[in-house]
Amino acid sequence: MQSNGAPTAMEVEAGSSAPNSSPGTLPPKPSFAPLKAHEMSDGQVQFRKVSVPPHRYSPLKKAWMDIYTPIYEQMKIDIRMNLKGRKVELKTRADTPDVSNLQKCADFVQAFMLGFDVIDAVALLRMDELYVESFEIKDVKTLRGEHLSRAIGRLSGKGGKTKFAIENATKTRIVIADTKIHILGSFANIKVARDSLCSLILGSPAGKVYSKLRAVTARLAERF
Repeated sequence: MQSNGAPTAMEVEAGSSAPNSSPGTLPPKPSFAPLKAHEMSDGQVQFRKVSVPPHRYSPLKKAWMDIYTPIYEQMKIDIRMNLKGRKVELKTRADTPDVSNLQKCADFVQAFMLGFDVIDAVALLRMDELYVESFEIKDVKTLRGEHLSRAIGRLSGKGGKTKFAIENATKTRIVIADTKIHILGSFANIKVARDSLCSLILGSPAGKVYSKLRAVTARLAERF
């Protein structure tokens, strides 16, 4: 039987370590500088390419400085036009603050190629919750000939009145390019605008769509 006076091995170890560290203190937290964008990707340069359709060449040439300035100066992304490949090329720099800036810039340029104004498309750089949704008239209903022409006419309205009304009510931007429809906005707003456009394609008169839109937008305003 072991005597009470002799200290056990555990007690000896505890006693020897007591003078070195005071109880209740933790080692200081390591302080690391935040990684830069090029360090996150192991120093590799990341690229994005956006094709330029033939009908957007002239608008791109006119609005080039409006597109170039926010991308190069604010988002810190290199941009150039490849005339041989007919593409706008984007790449990260050593001083790019965030890797996600590259994708934001690619979305911004793509939105311009789809037909949105630079003033509207630039919102994609400023806000995170915006995106572009595209669909075709034939995805909603198969229409041909004059029926298709009338459906496009219903979507626009006289002098674009119906389109502007939907845009203003839902806080979105809509581009109708032949049978393709592109909507720029937040998730909830795009859904409301898309439902209104689908009703018009299916043959609903504009007045009925307006009244439905008024009720939905009032409900959205109450929610937020």
